Amino acid sequence: MQVKPIKRITGGAVQYDGAGVKLVRVIGYHDVKEFDPFLMLDAFDATDPKDYIKGFPWHPHRGIETVTYLIEGEIEHGDSMGNKGSINDGCCQWMTGGSGIIHQEMPKPSNLMLGTQLWINLPKKDKMTDPAYRDIRPPQIPVVKGEGKEVRVISGTYEDVSGPEQGDYVRTLYLDVKLEKGAEFTLTLDPEHTLFIYLVRGSVHTDGQEVPYHRAILFGEGDTLSLKAGDEGARIFLYSAKPLDEPIAWAGPIVMNTSEELAVAQRELRDGTFIKHK
Repeated sequence: MQVKPIKRITGGAVQYDGAGVKLVRVIGYHDVKEFDPFLMLDAFDATDPKDYIKGFPWHPHRGIETVTYLIEGEIEHGDSMGNKGSINDGCCQWMTGGSGIIHQEMPKPSNLMLGTQLWINLPKKDKMTDPAYRDIRPPQIPVVKGEGKEVRVISGTYEDVSGPEQGDYVRTLYLDVKLEKGAEFTLTLDPEHTLFIYLVRGSVHTDGQEVPYHRAILFGEGDTLSLKAGDEGARIFLYSAKPLDEPIAWAGPIVMNTSEELAVAQRELRDGTFIKHK
């Protein structure tokens, strides 16, 4: 057993995206090599609807998957294929942008908007797959309880319990972990996989450091994650997957492998031929 050390801690920066949504970009464009296959993580934690109510009006995606998970709040969505619905308390939406989709995400006023959106890169061979949604509701998410801990398995498998999603293109472990004060959490993982956590609430002790909430921790080489919750407990989102190790060409919400592919996507947006799947 080799306990994973801290490789990097990032708190991200407050940014405004969409039509003026205040968020924390925990990881982004400059982090892709270290966090591969994860491209971006945006975190929402707001009590003032003015921070997010303008939402994310119609915009395209190609070449990626977006995974939106809300602890609290509500986001209405719609797309170019006629899909529409709502992501609310405890829900997860796993969207494959694939060959191209145009959609909007519009948060609704609530007492608290708390959650994240994760971008997962698609492998080169799957960049132009058909777009798709998986709407995951709270009853579909299994909960594994242990001493001082409660683990929701959104994707992947934890203690022989499988989540409703595995990742059709990038097999992804995605856990929502709640720890009571002083509770310990250990997990054995493939040492070749990327692993990072985002602290939603509280703090954790790991590798001789205490790391507070609103931080992400990228872990280094090893096969065992070891955490201990601080005095206020902790709420953690955990992400792990095998790196793609492929070239990345990124322009806004479109992520391809070459600049030529980006140019094609941008031309198709101008020409009205971006959407391939009806």
